[in-house]
Amino acid sequence: MSIGRCSFPSLGTRAVLLTAGEEALGAARALLEEELAAIDRACSRFRDDSELARANTRAGEEVPVSELFADALGVALEAADRTGGLVDPTLGAQLRAAGYDRTFELVRARKGWSLQPVARPAGGWRSVELDRTRLMLRVPCGMELDLGATAKAWAADRAAQRIATETGEGVLVSLGGDLAVAGAVPPGGWPVLVTDDHASALDAPGQVVSMAAGGLATSSTSVRRWATDDGELHHIVDPRTGLPARTPWRTVSVAGSSCVEANVAATAAVVLAGRAREWLEARGYPARLVGADGTVARTGGWPAEALAA
Repeated sequence: MSIGRCSFPSLGTRAVLLTAGEEALGAARALLEEELAAIDRACSRFRDDSELARANTRAGEEVPVSELFADALGVALEAADRTGGLVDPTLGAQLRAAGYDRTFELVRARKGWSLQPVARPAGGWRSVELDRTRLMLRVPCGMELDLGATAKAWAADRAAQRIATETGEGVLVSLGGDLAVAGAVPPGGWPVLVTDDHASALDAPGQVVSMAAGGLATSSTSVRRWATDDGELHHIVDPRTGLPARTPWRTVSVAGSSCVEANVAATAAVVLAGRAREWLEARGYPARLVGADGTVARTGGWPAEALAA
């Protein structure tokens, strides 16, 4: 079996596409680019013309939204409900106050920023009014949406399923640390290096695992970090404090039935800090947690390093 492979920048990260048949790669890439462009137009926090930006700018008003954006926001609100608010799509103002108010390359290059905490009511996501029938949305005054915790993973799931359906080939889609597979897999599955930074070389420290179905997601506090006058910050906000999460975990990788499920669990685990392993075990998630000192913990049958290949 000849594997097709390509990669290109998208959604503030790098998209990687693998197809089980090399001849399907051209059509698969076109479908992936179409999907990602649509997600970017709908959900980007860094485009003034995105639907998300319009909803935030007109907070307090009812605004029309596309079916795509309504679906993306619905996924995010469901994640908040399922995790008791640990993964929350209403933290845009908190991320902006922490300095993540532009694309990450620009954030990392900026000097002299000071953390500006923003007060946030607990459970604020419940006050977002989304009418799926009328395709109308009202974001409460003083609140800003950010779908960064789920939209990229949802895009990976959508794109992988669409590509497999329309090309008839097995596919793996990777968007940063979010991976989804669909269709037939190569013998032995898709080999994936699980490491701190998705952009690392294939010989970087980490673990190789095999994916045959569903999704795999890694949430990390070590890659999207930036310097401020108050010290280094990262992009995973604890909804309970409105500040970047204080956590012992450098990375958390989770396997799930979909990339969205895996991503939500990984993000919740980072936020839960010392309670993460208990939470993951109770839900049966295979996970690999790496501490700040490099110590590795596993849950839910995640393979030991020596067995992973």
